[in-house]
Amino acid sequence: MNNLLVRDVKYLDEQYRIGEGIISDDAFKQLEKLFIPVDQEPNYFNQKNNKLLPKLAKENYKEFLESLLTKTRLSIQPKIDGCAIAIRYLDGKFNKAITKKGFDVSSKIKQIKNVPDYIPIKRDFQIRGELYATNQVAGISQRITRKYLNDKKGIGESLRFCCFQILNGRLNQYETLNYLKKCGFSTPDSYFTNHTSEIQIYKKNWLERKIFAKYPTNGIVVKINSRKLQLLREKSLSQNNEWQYAIEK
Repeated sequence: MNNLLVRDVKYLDEQYRIGEGIISDDAFKQLEKLFIPVDQEPNYFNQKNNKLLPKLAKENYKEFLESLLTKTRLSIQPKIDGCAIAIRYLDGKFNKAITKKGFDVSSKIKQIKNVPDYIPIKRDFQIRGELYATNQVAGISQRITRKYLNDKKGIGESLRFCCFQILNGRLNQYETLNYLKKCGFSTPDSYFTNHTSEIQIYKKNWLERKIFAKYPTNGIVVKINSRKLQLLREKSLSQNNEWQYAIEK
């Protein structure tokens, strides 16, 4: 990876987002294609690939914030304590659901009330979210959810699915959440800011249960809004290449 190229594209994207674009959209797209391949099928659903859902980074989140470009737009969401689930839809129909480690839990997830059987999208559509227990605290929510997924019997009456990512999409976080809502998914309460200094305020508000109180949470998650910057960090070989961080107590 050419680190100078990564730096230049980050700068150009930042200028574009603040309304001072230096090059045309077509020129930027051509430059972007040099090192950001379009991943139409992440292959998390192909067990032969043994590709696991990525974990949230937790260490050195302050270094992560310091590494961001000025006024990088960030999303703040609840860190829901349950079980990570990915779901695949083909031609609009529910196809398969897997856990973080790739285990097939399709029959269990299809029983969850707020997971759509059908969505209005005629293509391969792969999403990620968290299965959790309602009216519970963190820890207990995770135990209830794991028990439900591991038991052959049992009904997930008190369980809900919160969807926050399109695994094979190119939308930013704000657009992703709106698109998921239109598809019939429940999405997390989210806040957006261009100032990293405000993150500590959101953390304080979470600790005081002023935000995200309706979820069983054990932290907040800070995400880069721009999908372009997310992909740049995923492909970068430099430090702090993650684009989403968990901030816990």
